[in-house]
Amino acid sequence: MSRSTGLRAPVRLVHPLSVVREERGWTYQDVVDIVAKPTRRSADRRKAWKWEHWGVEPDGESQAALAVELGVPMDEVHRLGWPGWLPDGGPVRTGFPWTRAGTLQALDDTLEHAMFDRRGFMKLGGGALVTLAGQWLTQHPEPVAAALAGGRIDAQLVADLEDGLPRLRRLEARLGGPRARHLLDAELDTVTGILKEASYTDEVGQRLLRLGAELGRLAGWSSFDAGLHAAAQRYWASGLRAAHTADDRALGANILKSLSLQCYDHGLFADSHALAAAAVDGAGEVTPRTLAMLLLRQARAAAACGDRTECDRLLSTAETQMARTNTGDDDPSWTGYFDTAEFHAQTAACHADLGRPRLAQRHYTTALDLMPATKRRDLATYTVQNARTHNALGNADHAVHLLETAIPMITAAPSQRNAARAAAARAELPLTAKDPKVQCLDQMLAKLAA
Repeated sequence: MSRSTGLRAPVRLVHPLSVVREERGWTYQDVVDIVAKPTRRSADRRKAWKWEHWGVEPDGESQAALAVELGVPMDEVHRLGWPGWLPDGGPVRTGFPWTRAGTLQALDDTLEHAMFDRRGFMKLGGGALVTLAGQWLTQHPEPVAAALAGGRIDAQLVADLEDGLPRLRRLEARLGGPRARHLLDAELDTVTGILKEASYTDEVGQRLLRLGAELGRLAGWSSFDAGLHAAAQRYWASGLRAAHTADDRALGANILKSLSLQCYDHGLFADSHALAAAAVDGAGEVTPRTLAMLLLRQARAAAACGDRTECDRLLSTAETQMARTNTGDDDPSWTGYFDTAEFHAQTAACHADLGRPRLAQRHYTTALDLMPATKRRDLATYTVQNARTHNALGNADHAVHLLETAIPMITAAPSQRNAARAAAARAELPLTAKDPKVQCLDQMLAKLAA
């Protein structure tokens, strides 16, 4: 199936040189000064800016000088090429065994590298992620054996840790990924340390693993929201293993749903669909709300692939499941965000991708009317998307107004994805920078990008 023209914002990729500069506290002038010392070249800061923004490749001597400063061996420079040799958190490892020991190794590896892995690029391709999903589907979890070494951990301590999850979810949603990811990484480190070093019963061990999986999902989401896609993959891959070891199929499916969205954002639509389908197939017995949530991710992937028939079928099935939800359902706590407003917003995104802006606008309007003011990041997301549908319907003036409304929300709850969406929506407007309607908007966007 060929994909229809949709209303999706492109992903803004972070150049590895910008990552190095941020970690080292370097300006562009610092970079060219480092290069100029051994080469005796001119130290014009514009050279480094072009390397980072124009795709210009530094010559061999400049790369060698920079590699010496960063402590990167020259054989790595030659083997990986520019900009692949610039240091970051290393490869995302997925070859750990699907056992408790393998899960702890994966969590350790994630905690060692994820906070230093600040690339905006996906390191695992869609094919590797689909393979990971296939392993999750087919491997049988081993029983969680009691750990007998270390200080004893009782059920009350685990309950206290679990009680903190709702607060962490609220903080991540309200503060945005860039602000929340350090806190979530620290919480995951605490739980991983308990799993490795304490003693506990089988039941407590399973709850700890489930807690680690959910913290990995949240840390992955906050990294994803911050535009740090390789770090997000680390958290999600290890979280998927923790959910598998805990034998929590629904939680694993929710993590696959996140990986599916990442592939979607990067234009890997067939892989996004495969991951979403694996999530639905492997979720097991779930509540109607949970199933509706998973089906909508699959519907969005089908829409991105241009498959109208499958998308409409999945939307209909998801609507049926959503109608079956009731307050007595034992929904997982992580489905709390998925309410009627979110259902309409996701449905709107499907119609937008299928080139149905009028239907999309109807659902976005309903979603925004129902969404509480505390969900600033989601309000910003769907206000921007609604602006794009208005523009697609020829109402550019109202699109400008909606974008001006969304920008303060993005400032309040920082999100690289929302900032990229707003910039993409502005680029689609049939208005020039000299048009007085957009001059104020452009100033607001410039402050947002600063």
